[in-house]
Amino acid sequence: MNINEKKYLEEKANKVRQHIINMIGEAASGHPGGSLSAADILSVLYFKKLRVDSADPKNPCRDRFILSKGHAAPVLYATLAEKGFFPVEELKTLRKINSRLQGHPDIKTVPGVDMSTGSLGQGFSVAVGLALGGAMDQADYRVYVMLGDGEIQEGIVWEAAMLASHYKLGNLTAIIDYNGLQIDGKIEDVMSPEPIADKWRAFGWNVLEINGHDIEEIDRAFDKAASFKGQPTMIVAKTVKGKGVSYMENCADWHGKAVNTDEKDKALAELTDN
Repeated sequence: MNINEKKYLEEKANKVRQHIINMIGEAASGHPGGSLSAADILSVLYFKKLRVDSADPKNPCRDRFILSKGHAAPVLYATLAEKGFFPVEELKTLRKINSRLQGHPDIKTVPGVDMSTGSLGQGFSVAVGLALGGAMDQADYRVYVMLGDGEIQEGIVWEAAMLASHYKLGNLTAIIDYNGLQIDGKIEDVMSPEPIADKWRAFGWNVLEINGHDIEEIDRAFDKAASFKGQPTMIVAKTVKGKGVSYMENCADWHGKAVNTDEKDKALAELTDN
């Protein structure tokens, strides 16, 4: 990755964060913390890795991405809008009556959304099913899915993990947004999933551990996952909840709390200075 490409992706991630703050502030509702923590990863995916076309969002040969932690819909909507799947101006309609942009992604109404998600664990299971179908069809598309670290407390996740390993789904790459916090506090206090990387290895997955805010590390991890054959890959991405907004960082209170006008202005000022 050259310096211009890195700068471009960093700027996209910053723009996505600005969209997240604006849309949640406009809606007075939403989940900023876990949306901000995922912005760098989705920016690398959508602006470099994924084979997707906003002019042909249902192309059967496209790569698939599922946001299994569906409550972080703002980061997906912001990224899709920046990618051209729908107008950026539509982000202002988040969570409003008659808007396509519901509190959780809806495959029926939002271009670029590959699965309706929100009930934790189910999006991951669907991603495994899509990867299995692709393998059976000998298709060359890849399936990507992002989970929250609190989400992996769900039993359905581990059933799907076992199936993906059993069928050697090398066309599947999963990412854990490992920010250490969930709605009720630290994941280690609520229901510790540690040791996360070792658990996935024990379930037969190829595991990569990275800094989820380092654009170059994210880029290399996706390349390694794509070149690894015979097993699904889990990228354990260490992140900061609320990344980019100082008063939100590492604070569980911002899991599902909207910003008021003053908080929004302060956050945008910080992001604009980046």
